[in-house]
Amino acid sequence: MSSSSLRIPAVAYLLSFIFIFSCTQKGKDHNQTGLVLPDDLEATLWAETPLLYNPTNIDVDGRGRVWVTEAVNYRNFKNDSLHHLHRNGGDRVVILEDTDGDGHADTSKVFVQDSDLVAPVGLAVIGNKVYVSCSPNLIVYTDTNGDDKPDSKEIFLTGFGGFDHDHSLHAVYGGANGALYFNTGNAGPHIVKDKSGFTLRSGSMYTGGTPYNKKNEAMISDDGSKWVGGLALQIQPDGTKLKVLGHNFRNAYEVFPDSYGNLWQNDNDDQVLTCRFSWIPESGNAGYFSTDGSRSWQADQRPGQDMFTAHWHQDDPGIMPAGFNTGAGSPTGVLRIENSELGEKYRGMLLSVDAGRNVVFGFNAAINGSGLMPVNKQNLVTSLPADNELYVWDDSSANSNKTNWFRPSDAALGTDGALFIADWYDPVVGGHQMNDSLGYGRIYRITPKNKKLTSPQINLETVDGQVKALANPAIHVRYLAAARLRNEGDKANKQLSTLVNGNDPFLAARAIWILAAGSDDAKKMVHLSLQNKDPMLRATALRALRYYGVDIKPMVTQLQHDSSAFVRRELIVAIKDSGLSVKRELLVPLIKSYKTGDRWYLDALGQAMDDNSSWWYDTLQQVYSVSERNQWPQEMSDLAWRLHSSNASDDIAKRALDSTLPVDKRQQMLTALAFIPTKESVDYMLQLSKSPDSTIAADALYWLSFRQGNEWLALTDWSKIPLNTAAERKKAILKVKQQIMMDERQSDYERRAGVRSLALDSVGGKQLIAMVAGETLPAKLSKFVQEFIFYNPDAAVRIQAGRYFTRPGQVKSYNIDSILMQQPDAAKGKLLFQQNCTVCHKAGDIGNSIAPDLTKISKKMDPPTLLDAIVNPNGAIVFGYEPWLANTKDGQSIYGFLVSQDSNFVVIKDISGEQHRLKTTSITSLKKQDKGLMPDPGSMGLTNKDLADITGYLKSMAN
Repeated sequence: MSSSSLRIPAVAYLLSFIFIFSCTQKGKDHNQTGLVLPDDLEATLWAETPLLYNPTNIDVDGRGRVWVTEAVNYRNFKNDSLHHLHRNGGDRVVILEDTDGDGHADTSKVFVQDSDLVAPVGLAVIGNKVYVSCSPNLIVYTDTNGDDKPDSKEIFLTGFGGFDHDHSLHAVYGGANGALYFNTGNAGPHIVKDKSGFTLRSGSMYTGGTPYNKKNEAMISDDGSKWVGGLALQIQPDGTKLKVLGHNFRNAYEVFPDSYGNLWQNDNDDQVLTCRFSWIPESGNAGYFSTDGSRSWQADQRPGQDMFTAHWHQDDPGIMPAGFNTGAGSPTGVLRIENSELGEKYRGMLLSVDAGRNVVFGFNAAINGSGLMPVNKQNLVTSLPADNELYVWDDSSANSNKTNWFRPSDAALGTDGALFIADWYDPVVGGHQMNDSLGYGRIYRITPKNKKLTSPQINLETVDGQVKALANPAIHVRYLAAARLRNEGDKANKQLSTLVNGNDPFLAARAIWILAAGSDDAKKMVHLSLQNKDPMLRATALRALRYYGVDIKPMVTQLQHDSSAFVRRELIVAIKDSGLSVKRELLVPLIKSYKTGDRWYLDALGQAMDDNSSWWYDTLQQVYSVSERNQWPQEMSDLAWRLHSSNASDDIAKRALDSTLPVDKRQQMLTALAFIPTKESVDYMLQLSKSPDSTIAADALYWLSFRQGNEWLALTDWSKIPLNTAAERKKAILKVKQQIMMDERQSDYERRAGVRSLALDSVGGKQLIAMVAGETLPAKLSKFVQEFIFYNPDAAVRIQAGRYFTRPGQVKSYNIDSILMQQPDAAKGKLLFQQNCTVCHKAGDIGNSIAPDLTKISKKMDPPTLLDAIVNPNGAIVFGYEPWLANTKDGQSIYGFLVSQDSNFVVIKDISGEQHRLKTTSITSLKKQDKGLMPDPGSMGLTNKDLADITGYLKSMAN
């Protein structure tokens, strides 16, 4: 490291060196890792700073070396070089190696340092090509002469959103079919052209996280599709045939292709208990935003919906099942162990790395109906003695040795089968922050207890060496071996056939993919695998033959009555993009085998029928031989709900209106009706809103109120359907604002009276808050506002007023260290929380869900960090809770959270939780505010002791 590449004060650098040296010395004791793992495994500290800094991603090459992407320059716009480690020349990729075989890295070399690398979060080492993911670019460095220095640099793809943002472009993985897989988060827009000329466009309403992420919206790609949010992608090694395999994620960190061709991915959010680990069906919509990308889940959350269901739109047709709910957290790397070097019981285990939970989760994969589910979650590697479904802070000041520091960012398998885990240690996870100024990082090596693993010699020059390498634990060693074997033609067919019929299903799957790319004789061997007793291998054979262009019709005929719903669903996926005539012939037998409750199968059928939904609806009535709506089997109801075709609106509505049916069946039809954008649907929903059944009537009223601002906007004259009883009162308040407050011809007495009338009214108070936030309140009126605003009947207004006006007796400053020294009174803290915080926040069963839920916040933040967030509320603002100010032509000023935005409407949820739907044509200005909505505690009259009590209460809530 040259001195010119590092800018940090000399004292701080010296302290960091002392700190790193002491950690390195302690790390030599293999029992001091502080990690908890199964009894048959052991962990050693394989490498740490200064061999590497801030590891975001790792991969292993054919020599068993570990490559690391560093993110020293993460959040450059926020963390200046005077206080944080910084590299003027850009971030680096480094290579670590254990040259003496003692189980610890002893050398570190810089492969590349590049100004184009600003917090890269993805890495793949595939032969002499090194793929580095760093938005806006996917960069390929090629080391032609093997000297561990790049001889060329190529911008393989560009146009991804998310510069210096972790909701950005993530790691590449080589798949068993020879394609490359990767994903990108929702920090769009993503406008990316592949090398064949196809342009992918994706976006959503998500902005924020960095000053560079200012405008984002969904668009139409060259394939005619509107892809939304985060994406799972496939591309050929030559840069052609870019393809979307799944979309509408939030921020999935990696997508991992296993040897069968399954894709596994986690996804995260800053909400409590909403992270997930999922199998991705082809073209799956993961449901984070509305399907057009214009609305957040908060805007679409229906009355009575729990957060997880609403968060991933699980009650909407066309959305894939969310997968396994892993609770709170910040999931990162994904991996599947397909070999037995760690032990036979770990073969097939899925790993989900979670920095926010201090853990690497292990799952088994199980066929669930026609889909796959991660099951049997366990803490495989963690710094915690017991499981916890919440964010975990395990870095208290009492733990002076810091042995439990653990923020895992990625995992990779070595060529010897050892599991490497990167630990990018940062005290805070989420909130677009980085508090670790030293760039401290580690890599752990997990091996079987009392067993020495050694890396084999990789020889890709012979068929025998290639076949042997195909069984290697490291995914990109296998990838290179498979590429060589595909190029060998029929030379390896006999050995590959032996693998297909062997006892290792993962190795059999890899051989199937290679044979499917070969000659007709090789493909015949794959056809035989369509009869394999293992449904996963039957599905793999089907996928492989389809991928390499084999006619699917004979396979559909052979497998349409397969005993496995998983295989039958794969058949539906295989024929999805065929013409209607082919689908007419092949799809009906597969429809008949649908069983209610199998959402994977239902959505695959829906995707296959979406482009001719009206024709298919008529066909379904023939398939199920029903003439009366009240005699529909549940399968018919499910399919009508999923298709929600326009020609079905009459049948669906009449079924929803049928009081002889159970309420849940009527509600299913009412929901289907809400997704049909026709005038008839509006009229039927009006009928349903007058139903004597209060549940049905309430649901219908909700949909009428909701749909008038989006899909049903242009279908009727909404002015003739009064749904907002507060409109006249708002007009009166605006009149006061316009005619009295802003008229300088009025006397101070008259203007003071006008201010008083606004300040003491809940709606008027919101207007005043919006005006002062937008700096449109005349300065001479501020003293009048301050005189009355703290008597407003709306607690939300009173609390927000504290951000802009001084409350009598207000505390001016706080000392976090002194607060921490005080003995908290949790009971008093609960009362203070109820009085000051529940207007916006929820903790346990008290409060509102306007702002983030704080029930388990002390598991995400330690006491100093939590207090800092309270005392300095603008330090980190969670996505979805950035304040916006909208001004309209009629004089309204709306201040709150932006929950929906499209070409017709903007929806803002104000500080009391009320949603305001504003026509875009009526908005004169819409601007995101620099500061959050949360006031500082002084404005609420809270003392140091009060803050100690409140944090004590929040800590008690998390226990």
